[in-house]
Amino acid sequence: MLVRTFRLTDKFSNAFLRLLIWMGGALAMQVYQVRLALVNSVESLAFTLTQALRAGQIVYASNEERRRAIMARRTAEAALRPVIREDPLKTQNRALSMFTVVLLVSLLMLVLWFTGSAQSNNGPSRIAGVLPPLATKAAPTAFPTIIPTSTPIPDPLRAGGSIVYALRDRGHDNLWALGIGQSAPIRLTSTPTDDRDPVWSPDGTKVAFASHRDGNWELYVLDVGTGDTSRLTYDLGYEGAPTWSPDGKFIAYEAYEENNLDIYITAADGSMDPKRLTSNPAPDFSPAWSPDGRRIAYVSLRDGNPDIYIISLDRPVEAEAIRFTRTPDINEESPAWSPDGQTMAYSARVNGLDLVYVKPVSQPGADPIVVGQGRQPAWSPNGASLVFAVDNGPTTTFVGGQVGNYGVSALAISLGARANHPSWSNAVLPASLIQSGGVSAAPAPPLYKENVGFEQAAPPHNKVAVLNGMAAPNLYLNDKVDDSFMALRQAVVKAVNQDFLGNIQDAFWGMERLPEPGQPRQSWHYAGRAFSLDRNLVFGNPPPIEVVREDVGVNTFWRLYIRVPEDLQGGQLGEPLKALPWDFESRTSGDPQAFEQGGRPKQSVPAGYYVDFTQIAEDYGWFRVPSERTWRSNFPGILYWEYDKRDGLSWNEAMLQLYTQEQINAFLAGPTQVPTPLAPPSDTPGPPRTATPIPPDTR
Repeated sequence: MLVRTFRLTDKFSNAFLRLLIWMGGALAMQVYQVRLALVNSVESLAFTLTQALRAGQIVYASNEERRRAIMARRTAEAALRPVIREDPLKTQNRALSMFTVVLLVSLLMLVLWFTGSAQSNNGPSRIAGVLPPLATKAAPTAFPTIIPTSTPIPDPLRAGGSIVYALRDRGHDNLWALGIGQSAPIRLTSTPTDDRDPVWSPDGTKVAFASHRDGNWELYVLDVGTGDTSRLTYDLGYEGAPTWSPDGKFIAYEAYEENNLDIYITAADGSMDPKRLTSNPAPDFSPAWSPDGRRIAYVSLRDGNPDIYIISLDRPVEAEAIRFTRTPDINEESPAWSPDGQTMAYSARVNGLDLVYVKPVSQPGADPIVVGQGRQPAWSPNGASLVFAVDNGPTTTFVGGQVGNYGVSALAISLGARANHPSWSNAVLPASLIQSGGVSAAPAPPLYKENVGFEQAAPPHNKVAVLNGMAAPNLYLNDKVDDSFMALRQAVVKAVNQDFLGNIQDAFWGMERLPEPGQPRQSWHYAGRAFSLDRNLVFGNPPPIEVVREDVGVNTFWRLYIRVPEDLQGGQLGEPLKALPWDFESRTSGDPQAFEQGGRPKQSVPAGYYVDFTQIAEDYGWFRVPSERTWRSNFPGILYWEYDKRDGLSWNEAMLQLYTQEQINAFLAGPTQVPTPLAPPSDTPGPPRTATPIPPDTR
């Protein structure tokens, strides 16, 4: 093989040299011919000029005689020019070389073609120790390569400063601060009750917040450098959501007085009595003071749903307040002024998503611009970006969004619990606070501990525990979740001052029980990990509970509020509602629209104090469930009364704690109940309801 390769290479080299020699000779011949033509032209021209310059210039009688004279002259010159003839042997060698080159090129092409065919048809070479060459191709790209721009996109967190926020952990909120660029947040408060709604003072040295530490909701001011806390309000009613004036001398806030939630203003040092700014019968809340100091934005339900309004302090007339948003189907909240006062940021839930918007203050009718997905926005000190909360189940992440660049964000901090109300200041945290590590807090004990100890009885009763002290008999839960339920029951007693969970309607279901009409068999009641409240509690005047609809993604959830007993409606427990509850009775009121939509929001927000049961249940690991897709027509599919504790298990995994897989499969193959269609609406009103009527769909 090597010899053949050497011979082929030698012949190819000789042929290549011969080709170069022939091309050189041809080129020399062409140069000689060009030179000869130039010489003839010059000599002819010189001869013509010489003849013309002679005295007595010859004049030809005609053109024909002139042409004959030129031809005679050229013939004489050719006779005198030597003739150069090429050697015939050189001509033969040149032809032979050309033939050899053509033959070698053809042979080489044939060898390459046969070699390629053999590789493609017969696979890789089998010669020992020789690896055939691999034909590689560039991987196809789904998207073209994006060439970066010369100007880098700014980091939303480049403004620096520090962020303060409220973090809910083990059943209550406390205040924390995070310096931009620091690796870990610093605790600012540590109380066994709630501290929330923090906001930086204009100079970044103090934080105003709301707290329940003295028995009811009041306003406080924390000096971040010294850690000293002073109480600002001393009313029995609810106060919350403070906001500073630009000069730091005043604070606006929301307060519940005379069964009405309104906006008030007081001195930051407590030297003046609070002044009422709004008085509409509908709730007014969540104030935000403008940078020019002459306007306050707030949220109001006066037109039937939460919208943002702006009132002037130069002429504080509610009738002249500007309605900044006008969206009947969207609930806006959390207004925030940009540092220059030209733009308003706020959040709203649209099609089940929490979105952050910005809009020019001078153009209330303009379309808002989406900054990102989240809630409760806070501006950076330079006004170029925002930070807002993004929820993922029971946890929250603060994300910085670039205004004008949707999707351009930088992670601020990812938290292991639910966080609220961020506030951003350009001041850095005091060195003394950083060095101390913040307020020290003793490790809080867990809210509950699950004790598992049933193993004597036959399955499944060896894995379920009886709920002692309950009003209904024979109530059981899975032994892995019963202790958290009893701890939740005691927490609700403390929050509402009544044994609300002592009257639950359902808990563990045996396999002999059919599921609710229209519901699948994968109910968590069968796994002993669900309980249901009395669904009749939404009826009454006033009803013991109020239920607010919340669309999250494609699902419909319900937030449940327990009404504080009438003898404790002075502000010691709970807080006022800020949303319109759902009116389930309207399903059978004769209103076609309410009939189609499964009800409608109530006409007004009920007066009084309520406790957020859904929030307390989440603290103990019990979560609300989404309604079935048929909830508008099938009352049992609403499920506002059901709470589950799944602990990350699938339904089948939870069932395996009580049953075998064969028993589960046989159960899933059983019959189900068919829901009864809801009767069409009637033009005549129905009979008056009692205090605890039977639900409309089951009468």
